[in-house]
Amino acid sequence: MTEQEGRSRVVIEHVQPQINGGRFPIKRTVGEKMTVVADVFADGHDEVRAVLLVKHATEPDWTEVPMTFQGNDRWEAVFTPEKRGMYEYTVQGWVDHLLTWQKGLKKKFEAGQDVGVELLIGANWIEDAAARAPKAEAKQLRDWAAQLRTETDQAAGVAFALGNQVSQLVEAYPDKQFASLYHRTLLMEAERKKALFSTWYEFFPRSASPEPGRHGTFKDCEALLPRIAEMGFDTIYLPPIHPIGVSNRKGANNSVTSQPGEPGSPWAIGAAEGGHKSIHPELGTVADFVGFVNKAKEFNIEIALDVALQCSPDHPYVKEHPQWFRWRPDGTVQYAENPPKKYQDVLPINFETEDWQNLWNELKSIFEYWIDKGVYMFRVDNPHTKSFVFWQWCIAEIRRDYPDAIFLAEAFTRPRVMEQLAKIGFNQSYTYYTWRNTQLEIKQYMTELTKTDMREYYRPNFWPNTPDILPEMLQQGGESAHISRLVMAATLSSNYGLYGPVYEFGINAPMQIGKEEYYDSEKYAVQHWDWNRRTKIRDVMTRINRVRRENAALQTTWNIEFGETDNQQLLCYAKVDDMRSNKMLIVVNLDPHHVQSGWIKVPVQFLGLSAGSAYTVNDLMTDTRYQWHHEWNYVELHPGVMPVHVFRIE
Repeated sequence: MTEQEGRSRVVIEHVQPQINGGRFPIKRTVGEKMTVVADVFADGHDEVRAVLLVKHATEPDWTEVPMTFQGNDRWEAVFTPEKRGMYEYTVQGWVDHLLTWQKGLKKKFEAGQDVGVELLIGANWIEDAAARAPKAEAKQLRDWAAQLRTETDQAAGVAFALGNQVSQLVEAYPDKQFASLYHRTLLMEAERKKALFSTWYEFFPRSASPEPGRHGTFKDCEALLPRIAEMGFDTIYLPPIHPIGVSNRKGANNSVTSQPGEPGSPWAIGAAEGGHKSIHPELGTVADFVGFVNKAKEFNIEIALDVALQCSPDHPYVKEHPQWFRWRPDGTVQYAENPPKKYQDVLPINFETEDWQNLWNELKSIFEYWIDKGVYMFRVDNPHTKSFVFWQWCIAEIRRDYPDAIFLAEAFTRPRVMEQLAKIGFNQSYTYYTWRNTQLEIKQYMTELTKTDMREYYRPNFWPNTPDILPEMLQQGGESAHISRLVMAATLSSNYGLYGPVYEFGINAPMQIGKEEYYDSEKYAVQHWDWNRRTKIRDVMTRINRVRRENAALQTTWNIEFGETDNQQLLCYAKVDDMRSNKMLIVVNLDPHHVQSGWIKVPVQFLGLSAGSAYTVNDLMTDTRYQWHHEWNYVELHPGVMPVHVFRIE
């Protein structure tokens, strides 16, 4: 044990946030505050001070952020990252002898005791501080020490010693000779704001043609940009754009056998024309794709690509690297299965191959290839069926060189698996929101996401539908359900997305009753859409996206507080921004078939409102204003008119 360790008296415990004992970094975006708390205490009755030490990984020096005492040995500090990258942080604490002396001096003087010797002790502590101060401040401190030694009026000496002028200067130069440091350095990654606030729109580029019967192209996709920008989306997500395998190609409605001319599933990647670094020839050329990416930027839209690390039997990898796949005793390659489901058109990659290093490097190069073409956002298909250690390595490598990269994990699987993907690097994650329908279910799920450790690493991205999932609520609830599920996704979570245009058209016919899959699914067919068609759902979509852009309270997921209701079919929740200047209150009718009414209890304290004072709520969906005066207020929502209120409190 060193002398430093042997003479240190402060204990530092329970530093939060940290994930798995500091094994993984917590997540923040630039400008998003990080609140650090810790238990800091010492033996006896001496006063303790603590600071948060934080620095960017590229910087040599630590920044000190003073921690404030919260009671019961709990201390807290807030730090806001100003640039992207990895930050290190830890907590330091020490016994503050000068502060201990000041508090003791005050008590003794107020008790009428002689404090002459106490003033001399203080003079020594102040003089010690002078030894740690710059020249000008050191002279001032020595002068004050001399003043205390010669002061004959004890009352004047006490007033001077406890004054702000002395306290502030001495606090600036504490005695940290025997300071304690938390036993490890923790990590926080600060990412660009879009990791926290994004609005995704998915469509199939092969269905982008305005002409029936013609395969869509990237030029057709460019023509859709004004429409998608008008609706307020900042991210366009494209399913795989690569050549599609011919062997075991799936037909309409997931038929095992395709008919001549059927295009197959885009997720069966790879054919004679190439694999993951090639483009389906009917979509256009690489130059056409880059042109689409650059054109989208003019509309402040980023392109996100689907990366599915799997291959059709016709993928070049199968012939060039057979060791990357599993081969059965009869000499055939193992296709993907999730019994009883079979995916004969898809081959899973064998991450246990002896050639794993070459495999890893090749898969990483897929992301690098598309980054070179201007794509920095990736929706990763079924990442939970690939190696965790691969993802941790791959994402860290990519983000080290390309910090703008964002990875969205498309994983609807067991909770611990989804959480692990987030911990090891995925910036955003799909969620169970799609199946949370009742008031209790939604409250419990949002509490889990925002009030537990998940808040530190798991960024939810709410999707009311996907090409794979047509939830029962949308099947049965029609237009009203589409509107309410859309608005909840957009206001509960700061990241949300949807699969269109079927969503704004309200298409909700399942493949069969009891199945959560679209009939005549676009996954297996080229569709023709009337892209100019306007619907009520599309209008609501456009409005709620504008509301999100204009109200900072809706640009984070973490600031939610639920209000009480006397009707379980009504959901009420509030959001505020950090400055508490933007205050939002959302009320949703969870019943898509019937008018629901009742009383809601506005969380006035959370919103910073005075109980009993008048306030105006402005419904941004209908431009209707109401004057309210109390916590409890009456609402009535008609599913056929507008099943939601999105109030801004003014």
